[in-house]
Amino acid sequence: MSVRDSFGERPIASRWARARRAIRTAARPLLFGVGLAIVGYLIWDVGPDVMWETFRRLSWKVLIVLVFPAWIVVVLDTLGWRFTLTRPPRSFFHLLAARLAGEAINASTPTASVGGEPIKAYLLRPEVSTREALVSVIADKTTVVVAQVILLGVGLLAGLRALPLSHPLMLTMVGLLGLQTICVVGFVIVQRGRVIGGGGRLLARLGMAPRVALVKLDGLDQALRSTYVERWRQLLVSAWYHFLALAIETLEIYLVVRFLGEQISVTVALAIGAFASAARFFSFMIPGSLGVVEGANVRLFAAFGMAGSLGLTCALVQRLREILWTAAGFAALSLLSVRPASRRG
Repeated sequence: MSVRDSFGERPIASRWARARRAIRTAARPLLFGVGLAIVGYLIWDVGPDVMWETFRRLSWKVLIVLVFPAWIVVVLDTLGWRFTLTRPPRSFFHLLAARLAGEAINASTPTASVGGEPIKAYLLRPEVSTREALVSVIADKTTVVVAQVILLGVGLLAGLRALPLSHPLMLTMVGLLGLQTICVVGFVIVQRGRVIGGGGRLLARLGMAPRVALVKLDGLDQALRSTYVERWRQLLVSAWYHFLALAIETLEIYLVVRFLGEQISVTVALAIGAFASAARFFSFMIPGSLGVVEGANVRLFAAFGMAGSLGLTCALVQRLREILWTAAGFAALSLLSVRPASRRG
């Protein structure tokens, strides 16, 4: 049976693919709108006057939070990525700028936080081959999610200092930890199979990809498998750096609350940050997890005996920080010179 429709004009698979893209394109702005509405409701529920007074109390100190510890997080995440590369660029700044640029694309486009990954790989040229760069961004994404699982586990241990394991929040997070672990294990298993080349062969059969590309895709599969088998120690180091970045990022919560004159321990801030990260993990389809992070912060702060307005303030400061560093990412994108690809070595 032909894969073309009765009119013989276009492959059915091609039409189906375009329909799916159209659905995703329409759904993500809708989810963004819902998230924006949730943020508006939370501000109304807490009280705009309360929020204004909270930010007034923060005053110039918010500038400290926007820069520190964010720059440390950026450096650590870049180090994590560096360990997934066999031959990283000579300039650490080049790698850092490429990561900032890719994350800016991830944060500002409706691509489920993966649209910037090919940009990262492209910006490493000419010092890193395209294949190695693509393998590195896939492996780096894996070590990031592994670090998120570790963070949630550490967050649960930290949370036990304030809440019993029988608390509904703790039980929920135990369940999410199990789900995250399953997702990560499945993610790694799929990558170690011939998923990239297999997907390319399926597209070729359906008339949606040129067969000449299959050799390159199979080579990418082989390179990815070799990375997991031969360079697993470097991947563990990468996951460690990403975990440090995630853990230090929770200091933002500690700083905001303390700058407002309220009491919070480092362990509680770590637990709240880890639990909020889990909420973001499972809401990746919503652009920026808008509404999810804000709502989670309000509930998490309340569960630990603090005002929901503090949680919402932390979430809004986080949004300001994301805007600042996204702008820095686009600045890095404009500064990076894209030269003709001449592979090193």
